[in-house]
Amino acid sequence: MPETTHILAALESDMELDAALRFTTLTAEYLSATRSGDGPVSTPRSNAELAARFDEPMPLDGRPLSEVIARLRDDVLPDCNRLYHPRYVGHQVSAPLPAAIWTESFTAALNQSVAVAEMSPTGTALEHRVVRWLCELVGYGPTSGGTLTSGGTEATLAGLLAARAAALPDAWTNGVGADPPVVVCGEHAHYAVARAVGEMGIGMRNAVVVPSRDWRMDVDALRATLDRLKVEGRGVMAVVATAGSTATGSFDDLEAIGALCEERGLWLHVDGAHGASALLSERHRHRVRGLARARSIAWDPHKMMLLPLSAGVVLVRDERDLEGAFSQRAPYLFHGGEGERVVDQGVRSLLCSRRADVFKLWVSFQRYGARGLGALYDRLCDVTQAMHDRLAAHRSFEVLHAPECNILCFRWIGDGTMTAETLDVFNRQLRERYNRSGAGWITATNLAGRRVLRVTIMNPRTGPAEVDEIIAGIARMAEEDRVRG
Repeated sequence: MPETTHILAALESDMELDAALRFTTLTAEYLSATRSGDGPVSTPRSNAELAARFDEPMPLDGRPLSEVIARLRDDVLPDCNRLYHPRYVGHQVSAPLPAAIWTESFTAALNQSVAVAEMSPTGTALEHRVVRWLCELVGYGPTSGGTLTSGGTEATLAGLLAARAAALPDAWTNGVGADPPVVVCGEHAHYAVARAVGEMGIGMRNAVVVPSRDWRMDVDALRATLDRLKVEGRGVMAVVATAGSTATGSFDDLEAIGALCEERGLWLHVDGAHGASALLSERHRHRVRGLARARSIAWDPHKMMLLPLSAGVVLVRDERDLEGAFSQRAPYLFHGGEGERVVDQGVRSLLCSRRADVFKLWVSFQRYGARGLGALYDRLCDVTQAMHDRLAAHRSFEVLHAPECNILCFRWIGDGTMTAETLDVFNRQLRERYNRSGAGWITATNLAGRRVLRVTIMNPRTGPAEVDEIIAGIARMAEEDRVRG
């Protein structure tokens, strides 16, 4: 069996330390070159160009590992977004903590499935422990619990499935019926809320949107909405508040919303995917005051705790709520006597094939500590505030809000003579040109019907000097575009 012999030899060779060092060396060299900030943040190649580069038939035979490493170095790395570059201030994806990066290969090598305890004994124990740490940070009691998820979208779906089970106990068996209850959320809620409503079969028309005031859910409008729904005879399955909105990083008033939900006997889910990490910061913890009033919480450590993708968490005040959301029996997987608490996390989770992402979260706490992670949170917010102050003092820019975390929206207005519509087009094109230049990377969004520029500081290596370079680069290109007409 020569073919089998050949492939087995390749497997054995790739298990050697030398093979591992080839991958880690490539990664370490990339990190070193990128975090210096000397090269471009990104490259301007089109999707079509990149697709053409990889337009090749499936390899039928393997090739030497050295050639594969060379392909990664020459064909993959050059056109990746360089998240470690200190002038990358784009999407809500982190420059990951180094210890968490190296833990990823450890996790892949062990290949534990944490849905079932017997398939991941230490992974399951660690997940329960880390979930307990996070619940204690929130202020939840001993009956609380949760699971790791792929991110906030899955965590919000899990939280709302728990809310559905509480509102419609037989929905898992019989469906939601012809007149399902509604889900109430703010106008700046993440699209994951509307997606969850659709996925649960409740229907998009039953997602009721409450207007905002200063980019936060208007609590008076929420009260009026709940009053109207009661008069109309429409049941409310859940209210969804946001801690750290995607567009502006704004935090809803969780204390007031939580009190209102308790007064009405309503389930409160908080999408804290971005902002729940404020719990780690003594200076910013007040942003999430009232979080413990929520029945369920979505939290993404892969955002402001700076873990690599993916690492999300859903937490619930009562662990049994998650078990009620997934009312299935699988005796070939899950074990436990009648009335016993099942250790297997699969009974509380949307997924069965669950990677042991808890390892990198546990390692990050062990290596950097909760105080260290809180200090990094503060650093990101401080640099964002510094950028706000510099833009506010610049006559050619308009800032749209005071930052509440690490997200800031602004736009170039020049001398103020352009129409609103012209400014929309100008800022859209300005962002595209700036990103193509490789000098930095920013995003954009719509606020109050206008196209604006947006930054998210997700790299602790981004400091005031880089902020000045980003502002100067955008302003210089804006002036060139204005003169060019």
